[in-house]
Amino acid sequence: MPTHVLSSAWKKSLLAAGCAVTLSACSSGGFNHSSNAYDIETVASQNASERVRFLVLHYTASDFASSLHILTQPSEHPVSSHYLIPENGDASYPHKDLRVYQLVDENRRAWHAGPGKWNDRTQVNDQSIGIEIVNKSYCEPPVETGTVKPGKENCFFPEFDPQQIDLLIDLSKDILARYPDIRPTNVVGHGDVKPEFKIDPGPKFPWQKLAQAGIGAWYDDDTVKRHLDYLQGNTTSDRQSIRHHFAQWLADYGYGIDPDNTSDEEISIYTRAFQYHFRPWKVDGEVDNQSRAILLALLEKYYPRKLSSYKDIDTGIVAELSSPASN
Repeated sequence: MPTHVLSSAWKKSLLAAGCAVTLSACSSGGFNHSSNAYDIETVASQNASERVRFLVLHYTASDFASSLHILTQPSEHPVSSHYLIPENGDASYPHKDLRVYQLVDENRRAWHAGPGKWNDRTQVNDQSIGIEIVNKSYCEPPVETGTVKPGKENCFFPEFDPQQIDLLIDLSKDILARYPDIRPTNVVGHGDVKPEFKIDPGPKFPWQKLAQAGIGAWYDDDTVKRHLDYLQGNTTSDRQSIRHHFAQWLADYGYGIDPDNTSDEEISIYTRAFQYHFRPWKVDGEVDNQSRAILLALLEKYYPRKLSSYKDIDTGIVAELSSPASN
């Protein structure tokens, strides 16, 4: 069986053939049974939702051949993803045209995000689709420590292949069309759900371009400016108070930080993860006014009811907003 994804037309022909044999297995409601030993009657319940709620993006840190081997073959620490997207110029890639490789059926759990946390979910693997993107970004530990910790590593981040990103956009649109519970804020990177150990897809990943194509979240510049003007004029809060407020905002947006029980180092780690995603031109883990304004703009856009509860932020306009995403 070829490892690349079946074309849409070929998928449809297979589905039609299967439906001709067993109608019940092709029910649009997902009701599946294969035994003739009992009678089954289907009544579709309205009290259900899709299991898939997240789309998690990664870079592979290695070439195509190595990535494919690692993601498909047994090992001491096995990993996998639902999809793998190659890049141009990779000598280990066997085709002239870029193809999406499907490695795990979407109905099965791939091992790509570990015990990642997002919103109120602590096992992102169980409810996500993972896409690995071939990119040779890597980080090495400082010589004096021997271990990699976010913010302390020496990293190299090559640009992503534009054609590869276009392919990712097409695949992601297809996935989002089939899983409406993946809201914009639930399209995340590995570094968002596991920032203590991961930073991928890194600062060169074009999150804004994906958002412009309808994939994932991004902020509005005018809203950032409005919040930034307010924050720069408000100098009454001390550094520690500002950082803990920011931890609360991160948690409200979806990050797995516990604002009531967090250390200063942990706030820096989660702030850095946020910056890799939304302010990649300056990733330092510092809770500065620009980072705060960007996060407030995101909360205003996607969770306005949460933002309106902040007593120290000018939210007169925001308090009147209402959004399905804030429910």
